[in-house]
Formats: sequence, C-alpha cells, structure tokens
Amino acid sequence: MQVSLENTANLERRLTVSLPAERLDGVVGKRLQEIARTANIKGFRRGKVPSKVIEQRFGPQVRNEAYGELIRESFGEAVRQQKLQIAGNPDIQAEPAGEGGDIRFTATFEVVPEFGAIDPSQLKIVRATAAISDADIDGMIETLRQQRRSWDEVPRGAEPGDLVTVETFAVANGQRLPAEGADKGATVLGSNVMFPALESQLAGMKAGDEREVDVDFPANWRVAELAGQSAKVTLKVTKVSAPNLPEVDEAFVKSFGIKSGKVDQFRQEVRANLERELKGNLMQRLRAEVAEKLVAAHAGVELPPRLIQAEARQMAANAEQQARQQGQANAKFDAEQFLGAARNRVAAGLLVGEVARQNDLKLDGKRLNETLQLIASTYEDPQQVIELYRNDPNLMSSLRGRVMEEQVIDWIAERADATEQALSFSELMRPAA
Repeated sequence: MQVSLENTANLERRLTVSLPAERLDGVVGKRLQEIARTANIKGFRRGKVPSKVIEQRFGPQVRNEAYGELIRESFGEAVRQQKLQIAGNPDIQAEPAGEGGDIRFTATFEVVPEFGAIDPSQLKIVRATAAISDADIDGMIETLRQQRRSWDEVPRGAEPGDLVTVETFAVANGQRLPAEGADKGATVLGSNVMFPALESQLAGMKAGDEREVDVDFPANWRVAELAGQSAKVTLKVTKVSAPNLPEVDEAFVKSFGIKSGKVDQFRQEVRANLERELKGNLMQRLRAEVAEKLVAAHAGVELPPRLIQAEARQMAANAEQQARQQGQANAKFDAEQFLGAARNRVAAGLLVGEVARQNDLKLDGKRLNETLQLIASTYEDPQQVIELYRNDPNLMSSLRGRVMEEQVIDWIAERADATEQALSFSELMRPAA
C-alpha cells in the first residue's frame, strides 16, 4: 500500500492511497469460494455450482461489498501509519485506477488540534451532591396520584386544580379568529398550560359563564395573526371538573406492577427509580461543569471548522424535529444560530477524548456491564433489553461511548480543584432558568 499525505489547511489533511488490485481480487475470490460451498441454485447440487455461475450471480455484489470494506480498512491502516488523530468522518473519493489496475482513493478529513498537556488539577469545578429523602418519595407518590386522577363535573366556580373546559375566540384589528365558531380546549387551573393572562380569568367561572378580556399577545405568539397584537378574547366555560385522587392502597400499588400490593415495597421501588434519576442528573451536571471549564481553559485553540458546521447542522435538525413534535409543522432553524453551542460541544468532545488518550484511559468493562444492567432494569423484561444491546453493534457502540465519556469525566473531576454544592433532590431536578 502506498500512502501520501498533504496538508490542505491548518487542521485539514488529504490522504492519497494506492492499493494493488490483487488485494481486492483475493478477498473477492475467497468469498465467492465460500458462497460456492453453500449456494442453493436451481439445477445444481449444493456445492457443485460452477464458478462461472457463482461469479455471474454473486460477483458484482461481493465485489462492491469487498471494495467498501477494503477502502475502510486501508484508510484505517494509512491513518495509523501516519499517526494521525481524526476528528469527524472522512470524505472518501475513488480515483481512476493506476498502473496495473491499482485501486486508488483520496480521503479528506480534519485532525484533532494540539491541546498540549491537559492538567485536570488546574480546573476549578463545582460538584453537586444530593440524596433522596422520604419527602421526595412522598412527593413522587403524590405526582403519581395526580397522573391517575379522575374528574367529576361540578356546578360551582372553578378553583385551582380544577379541569376547566373552555371555548375561545379573539378579535384583533377587526379580524375574528377563528372566523367562525370557537377554539375548544381544556386546562387545569394553575398549571399555566394556557396563556397566563387568559387562564387567570377562569378562576370562579362556572359552566355557562362567559367573559371578554383585553389581552396583549407577545411577539412570538404561536398564532401569527395575534403575535404582538392587542385583542379582545371571549372566554366561555363549558364544564368545570374537580379532581378525584386515588388512595394509595393495594389496588393503586398493584397498578404499577407491584404484585404484592404492599405500600412499603412500592415506596422501595419509587426510591430506586428516584436514585436512578438522581444518578443520571448528577452525571449530567458534572459533565456540563467539567466540559465548560475544560473548554474555557483551551479557548484559544483552533478547532476543526467542518466538524463544528456539521454539529451545528445536526443541532438545527434536532431542534426542528423537536418543534414539529410539539405541533410546529413548519418550524425551520438556521444552523448559523447554533454555531456557538456547536463549537463548545465539539471542543468538549475533543478535549475529553484527548484526556483519555494522554492518560491511556481504557473502557471499564465492569462499568459498561453495570450501566447496561441499569438501563435494562427500567424495562419489564430486562434480559430482553440486554440481549437487544448485545446483538446490535450500533447500540453497543453508543453505550461504550457514553460509558467511556462518563469514566473520563469522573477521572477529571477526581483530580480537579472541586467544591461540593449540596442540593435537595427537587433543587437538582429543577430545570435551569
């Protein structure tokens, strides 16, 4: 194999690789021989199919597959030979065959920048701690009761916690929205699911009551005709329902899969679930804290621009998908607005990888297995989930990457100048403002 390396930009490289055609022919020939031993083709006995028939039937597919694998393998060989650290995926292009039919291709890619020696002891980080209390378990059980509540229609005025069914229409700049009829919906009073200026007006209203309200809608309101406009909104309550919460009894406990129906066992299960949630959130916070300090400490290092742009495009695509899932069918996001966040994410990923490389950190098989067991334990059939992961290379690769990243984050945090911040469970789980 012949390899030449060219620097096309500060962090961009181009490899040109040439391989003798015999290398591909050898692989193809071997695979066709294997197929010939087991091929079941009408008119021939198994294992007795002529090589010419095998070549005609399977040759093109086998050659294409072998060609792709050979390119990937030889690219990996060339990268190791040149002692390169790749950042992102290469752009590989086939080139015209060389003398003697040699296989030739070029691979353009970016490399990891030089960060220098990374010293975790120079990082000042805040490490959050928290524990599950009985009050947290009580709070979660109350949440589960709320999720299982039923509703009883009542003739009185609406109170906080009631489910209010309402019809609305608005008039802005002489235009009625909707043009005919009314929009129908429902909200739990106090949930702030409805626009606050409207929801607050529902208190005390009972079925059949109607009220007109002056409302100033924000510029980013989801209804384009009302965005940034002042409008008169008519509210008509059609039904008020009071919540009916289930008792925490044997039937309630059994509904969550606890066959014994015992409340004590139910509380243990709730605690275990909260402990898993706590562990995941603590790692998420620690990951963000370490990444922020690492990135800040190496802010002057040039990063691979194509890798940043690819990350920004992916973030924009994710934002669009999330918006569409929330009902914004025509949501569009420009990748440019994600460039800053993408740069930080790329920098953090490269730095964590560099820490692992500099300190020869290896994946902990025990931790990998524990994480897989933890994931599986949240499902009804844990063993089925474990088998699913073990039989899916993509799932296992993703899991290995996650566990390795967490290992490196913990390794850095253990050596950093860390200050502990004790939080309650509710404080830890509260979304950032």
